[in-house]
Amino acid sequence: MGPRHTVEDMNLLLTRLAALWTALGLIGGLGYRELTRSQGFEGSTQLAVVHTHALVLGTLMMLVLLVLNQLFGLAADRRFRWGVWTWTVGAAITIGMQSVKGSLQVLDSGAATSKALAGISGLGHMTLTAAFVLLFLALLTRVAATPETARA
Repeated sequence: MGPRHTVEDMNLLLTRLAALWTALGLIGGLGYRELTRSQGFEGSTQLAVVHTHALVLGTLMMLVLLVLNQLFGLAADRRFRWGVWTWTVGAAITIGMQSVKGSLQVLDSGAATSKALAGISGLGHMTLTAAFVLLFLALLTRVAATPETARA
């Protein structure tokens, strides 16, 4: 018998992921402030949006998925489970690359304009797109299976 995929187990996972993304978002904001201050940097940098991206793509998304899972029992669909993990990986790549590029910009490194950084960031965005597809497929299936009285 394989692992059980209950709504409650998934809700706990989503809550923990939301808390983790909140911590990463707060650390990102602190890191931006401290690095720019220590370097006397006053220009534009990708590091400025790490805080917001972590809180929106991480925390807010996990909380939205938590509510949808509670309403529609999405944990029963493996596409939802795959979507959650794919989303987490895509957000980590995207936000991680913002952190790297932004830090290099603040440190005035020529590597900040590297095509490799842009390519890896693009992979993060493609991973998020794949996660959207998985999450919507699971959601559409479960919404369609929900009795009409439950949707009223």
